[in-house]
This record gives sequence, C-alpha cells and structure tokens, in this order.
Amino acid sequence: MSEREIGRLRLEIDAADAQLLELLQRRAALARRVGELKAGAPAYRPERESEILRRVAARSDAAGPRALPAESAVGVFREIISACRALEQEIRVAFLGPRGTFSEQAVRQHFGQRVEAQPVATIDEAFRSAESGAAQFAVAPVENSTDGAVGRTLDLLVTTSLKICGEVDLRVRQNLLSETRSLKGVRKVYSHAQSLAQCNGWLGQHLPMAERIPVGSNAEAARRARREKGAAAIAGEAAADLYRLRVLAHGIEDSPNNTTRFLVLGRVESAPTGRDRTSLVMSAENKPGAVHALLTPIAANGVSMTRIESRPAVARASRWEYVFFVDVEGHQADTRVAAAIAELKSRAPFLKVLGSYPATGW
Repeated sequence: MSEREIGRLRLEIDAADAQLLELLQRRAALARRVGELKAGAPAYRPERESEILRRVAARSDAAGPRALPAESAVGVFREIISACRALEQEIRVAFLGPRGTFSEQAVRQHFGQRVEAQPVATIDEAFRSAESGAAQFAVAPVENSTDGAVGRTLDLLVTTSLKICGEVDLRVRQNLLSETRSLKGVRKVYSHAQSLAQCNGWLGQHLPMAERIPVGSNAEAARRARREKGAAAIAGEAAADLYRLRVLAHGIEDSPNNTTRFLVLGRVESAPTGRDRTSLVMSAENKPGAVHALLTPIAANGVSMTRIESRPAVARASRWEYVFFVDVEGHQADTRVAAAIAELKSRAPFLKVLGSYPATGW
C-alpha cells in the first residue's frame, strides 16, 4: 500500500473521529437533560444500561467478522455510559479493598471508570457503607467457581435492607508480579490464601523452592513484592499497574475458567429486561421432605432454578437451622416467577426476595 493511500485513510479516520466526538457531545447533552428531568432520581438504571450494552453486542455480532468484536464494542460503550452517568450524578461504590484487588476490578467492569470506588476493610463495612448512604452501592463477592460460596456475603444478605440490582462475572486471571527480572530471582511468593491454592500446580512446577506466604489480600501481596528483593506476588494486572511491578507470568491459575461472581447492592429496583435473574433466601420446616416440598412451586410454575446454596441460619435463636439461597431465571414481576414466589411465601417459615436484576451475558 502506498504512503498516499495510507495518508488518505488517516484523513478519513480523522474525519470519523470528529464525527464520533460530535455524537458523544450530543449524547452527553441528552444525558444531562435526562438528569435534570429526573429531579434527583437515581442516575444508575441497571435495566437501561443492560439493554444498551446487549443491543451494542448484538449489532457488533451482526456486523460480521471484520467489525469491532462485541466485547470491545461493549467495553467502549460501558465507558461512554459511565461518563454520561457522571454528568447526571456522582456515584460512590464501596468494595472490599485495598485498591488493586479483583473486587475493584469488578466495580470498574460494571460501572466503568467514572465512579468513585471506595475501598473498605471488610465485606461488612461495604454493606454498612451502602446502608448508611456513605456510598450508593456496594459490590461484594458471593461465589467463586473454584472455592465456592462466600459465606459472609450470604449471611449479610439475610438481614440487609439493600437489594441486589446487578451482578458481575469476573474472569479471575492470576499473574506473577515482581520487581525481579526472571523467575530465577524469586525466593518467596506472597498472595491471599485462596490465590495461592488456585495456583498450586503452577507454583509447584515453576517455583518449587519458593516460600509461599499468605497475606490479607493480593494488593497487600503486591505492596510487599514492591518493597522486598526476591519477592513476588500473585495478583491481577491492576495491581501490577498500581504498584509498578513486572508481570513475570500471565494466567498462572490452575483452572482456566476461574470466575468470581460479584453482586451489586443498593436501593435501586431494576425493572424487567427479558433476561433477568431473581435471588431469594428462605427457610424450610425441620421435617423430612420439607426442602423438596418448599421448592416444588418453582418447578410447578415452569420457573428454572439456576442455583441453590444452604447456609446455617445467622440468628442462633431462630426456629430453623438452615436457610437456602435460590436463584431463578426471570424477574419477580414476571407472571410465572410472581406465582412461584406467592406459593413459596405460603409454605416457607421465612422468605425474602433479595432482588431481581439483569443477568450477565449478551
């Protein structure tokens, strides 16, 4: 291709950039106007944002193999939505810190960059921050494909006044970070105990003599690796950027599909989108066959159950020993789901609808 042709194409790119900027400014003005008409109503509408991103993904897929991939197009539009949302309202989101953790990555994946992400020391504190109004939302891990349910999050869901208004499936990619230039210089590896366990096979093969030291978070591991000669950390790429560490090895987790599911909690109720999930927690009577009988209304109303998790009851003085966390497909406003919930209420000694929200995926 000649330099003249390249120059002509670059001029077309410049013209397209100018058009994009003009359209972005128009969209921003419209978003600001919507914010004015809302008169203080929440700027974050999970169902609206989900519908936009699903539409973007569908159009990208329909554009053919030479078009911008759906994942990339969705990423661009997520940031456009984030920037426009910030013109309507400043959003604060509490998450399990410190900075550079996968929890912060989940916040950014869901809300984009234009929110104030507030790190807190515990999951309890993240809930309290959103409950008190110090933050509008909390993002908390609820389960990992390798390690199972996060018990503390489940316990807090039983008593909180917050509603689940969104979910984030975060693909957890563990990396070995260090100031050392090669694996030969690594004598100790810091990380959270779960991350060390998730990378046990890789460590045994590539760093069999290195000392493994569990710490409170992967971000803390990165901080130590930054300060100690011969130390490395297992953490995400965000921690590498934050603590200015080299990535000695990418994707060292033993399971290639290691995923953590996070919940977005707040006081916003999501309207139906057509692809939703509803989460419930309930108890069963302490007698044979009680759990089976309790779940019968779900199947009888043609509702698909996608998850069930049992957990010891938080209140020790309660009349039941276990509670059951159930996820079903559909919104609580949907006819079948609403009928199932009505029947469950008549059977369960305790039942709480934790929220209906857009399901992840396109």
